[in-house]
Amino acid sequence: MKVFRRLKPAPTQAPCALTIGNFDGVHRGHQALLQQLVEGARARHLSPCVLTFEPHPREFFSPHDAPPRIQNLRDKLMALKQCAVDTIAIEEFNQAFSQLSPSEFVQNILIEKLNTKWILIGDDFCYGAKRAGNFDSLVAAGKQYGFEVSRIPSILESEERISSSLLRQALDQGDMQRATQLLGRPFSISGHVLYGKQLGRTLGFPTINLAVCARHPHAKPVTSGIFVSQVHGLGERPLPAVSSIGVRPSVESTGQVLLETHIFDFDQSIYGEVVCVELLARLHEERKYPDLTTLQAAIQDDAQKARQYFLKKNSYV
Repeated sequence: MKVFRRLKPAPTQAPCALTIGNFDGVHRGHQALLQQLVEGARARHLSPCVLTFEPHPREFFSPHDAPPRIQNLRDKLMALKQCAVDTIAIEEFNQAFSQLSPSEFVQNILIEKLNTKWILIGDDFCYGAKRAGNFDSLVAAGKQYGFEVSRIPSILESEERISSSLLRQALDQGDMQRATQLLGRPFSISGHVLYGKQLGRTLGFPTINLAVCARHPHAKPVTSGIFVSQVHGLGERPLPAVSSIGVRPSVESTGQVLLETHIFDFDQSIYGEVVCVELLARLHEERKYPDLTTLQAAIQDDAQKARQYFLKKNSYV
């Protein structure tokens, strides 16, 4: 899979089958679109390509009111790779790009930079400044420039449209079972293991630490609390664990969001390693404890409940 962070005019670019979107979460609705894109691209002898944006347009227009990201960029790219996409083009969403008219978007991006021959979009797709372009205008542009346009209807789950907004709602409520249904996989966060303050080790529960909101360290995470979890990337099988996502109110007041994970029966130095933490079930919301003794007892209780979860699943002894 090829990833382009900056698009430049490329007259020799291989013709592509394209879809466009933020793809935050790469949920089952996205997956259905991408599967159809890949199948249609192969039938047309084209290369399947995704055009996405960085930052998210809502972060650009309203940085303080934008919804929390479901995935960091690394996780989004990995999820797109699993959908068999050949190329991902990441366009910088800036002032100049936001002001492109629908016709300029088609000519400058779809034709000159991506050599689009077939484009597949969702039924709510709009493009160009002030979202002035729609399916009908894109079909008209296709007739002018010689590319085909198709669209896919929304994917429903219990008569609700599967969307990033619906997924955010499930994650915000800590409904990890619902989130897994919408994603088709457990919700996860990956990243490099960071150096911490070693407080967990002092309390008898060493943790591996990952940044959650790397672009905006004090932004609200898409979910928070204490979770049963498992860690991929440190062996042939995922390792059972208990995790905390939040601002650690019992020990800090900086507001920085961190994912702390205590892996059961594991005590290796893995700073700098890339791991993936899957959140399987939320035990409770983040809490503030009056002292470290109370915090230590709470961690012990959470760890015991997480171990019982795995015992019931017959996946950990």
